[in-house]
Amino acid sequence: MDKKSIEAEIASYTGKLFRDNFGKGPSSIFVSFVRPFITIHLRDFLAPMEKVLVKQNNNLKVQETRDLLMQELLPDIKATVRTTAKVEIRNIYYDWSLENKTGIIIAEMADSEMKNDSDYLSYPSREQVHEEIVRFSEKAQKAPRNLHSLMLNPRTLVIVREGILVRIERELIAAGFEEQLKLSKRRLEKSLLNTDLLESLLEVQIEDVFADWDFSLDKGYIIIIMKPEK
Repeated sequence: MDKKSIEAEIASYTGKLFRDNFGKGPSSIFVSFVRPFITIHLRDFLAPMEKVLVKQNNNLKVQETRDLLMQELLPDIKATVRTTAKVEIRNIYYDWSLENKTGIIIAEMADSEMKNDSDYLSYPSREQVHEEIVRFSEKAQKAPRNLHSLMLNPRTLVIVREGILVRIERELIAAGFEEQLKLSKRRLEKSLLNTDLLESLLEVQIEDVFADWDFSLDKGYIIIIMKPEK
């Protein structure tokens, strides 16, 4: 199966899965298969009951409910992506933008599958983008020990940070407050990221910023969805 067929099949499966479990599926799904990631960008995705909660400023309840449901769906998503793309998946991450009615699912391949093309590692103003990521990371917690990024396609930039947790965050995780920490970090980091600067550096319009973490590995992911200038 070629790359486009794989992307189309994953998009079709994801749309059906979300319709069956949320009562409403995304109006469009954009899948990108570039080693070592498969990203699934969902647009116009907000169930009728969620719309009511968002209108009442109960975004946190929507996030918590989705997290509970996603824990049930992630094994199926992981298995389907692995079977369809014929790759081993290490983990799957996700985040939502309720205001924009969008979401991201990102599957990270196992070490044995990480044979990414070096072309994706180079893009205009990469060093300046990394400087901004370090700056806002220092404000949110601390500068990452390791930092790298990949421009998967003209719409998707994935940034990976390692070694960013501070001691108080480790204590909260150990005490069982991982969910609360993750929701708080998402809100904080998105507010600190200078999207105007990134738009200027990348010469694009940023549509969405997503974030997720693997606390056990002290690893964080930022996914920037862009609308390239014509």
